[in-house]
Amino acid sequence: MRQFRLFCIFCLALTLLAAGCQKKSRQPEDQKKAEKTIEYKGTIAAVGNSLTEGYGLDESQAYPALLEKKLRKNGHYYKVINAGISGETSSGTLSRIRWILNLKPDIVILETGANDGLRGIDPELTKRNILETVLILKENNVVVVLAGMKMIQNMGQEYTKKFASIYPDIAKQHELVFFPFFLEDVAGSPLLNQADGIHPTAGGYEIIVEKIYPYVIKAVKTLKNHPHQKE
Repeated sequence: MRQFRLFCIFCLALTLLAAGCQKKSRQPEDQKKAEKTIEYKGTIAAVGNSLTEGYGLDESQAYPALLEKKLRKNGHYYKVINAGISGETSSGTLSRIRWILNLKPDIVILETGANDGLRGIDPELTKRNILETVLILKENNVVVVLAGMKMIQNMGQEYTKKFASIYPDIAKQHELVFFPFFLEDVAGSPLLNQADGIHPTAGGYEIIVEKIYPYVIKAVKTLKNHPHQKE
C-alpha cells in the first residue's frame, strides 16, 4: 500500500510538471497572438543612420522599439518601423526614400546628416538632400518629424554654424514638427554612450524617447486634419 501511495504521488507530480511546462510553452504563442490582434491606427517610419538603427544594441533597445512601446502604453497604437541604416549619409537617405514610401508611413521621423558632418561634406549639399527628402515625403502626404543634429566643434566654427542651421531652416520653411537636437541630454555623456562616445547605450535611448515623444504626439495630432489619416 505504501508503494502504491508513493506511485500515485509520483504520477501526480509528473502531471503537474507537464501542465506547468505546457502552460509556459503556450505563453510566447499567446503573446504573439495578442500582438497580431493589435489594430494599429497608423505607421511611423523611423528613418536614419546608426543612431536610429541602434548600433551595437539589440533592436528592441533602439529608440523605434522603445517609442512604439511608450505610444502603446499611452493608448496610441502606431506601429513604429526601424528604418535606420548604419553609415548612411543624407544622400543615401534621399536615394532610398521612395522605398520607404512602400511602407505606407503616416509619419516619418527623419534623422540624417550626422555622417555628412563627420565626413566634412559641404553643408549646402546636406541641406539640399534633406530638403528634397522632405519634399518627397510631403508630396506623398506624410507628416515629417525632423530631428536636428549638431556637429563637433573641431570641424571649425564656420562649418559647425552652417551645419547647425540646416535643420531649423528647413523646419521653419516647410512648417515641420521639429525636434531641435536628436541627442539632447545624451551627447557627450560617458554613462549614456557606448565606448566609441558616439552611439547611445540602452539608457541613452530611453532618454531620447522621452525627449522626442512630445514631438511625435504633435505629429499624431496633426494627422487628424491630414488627408493621409487612417482613423
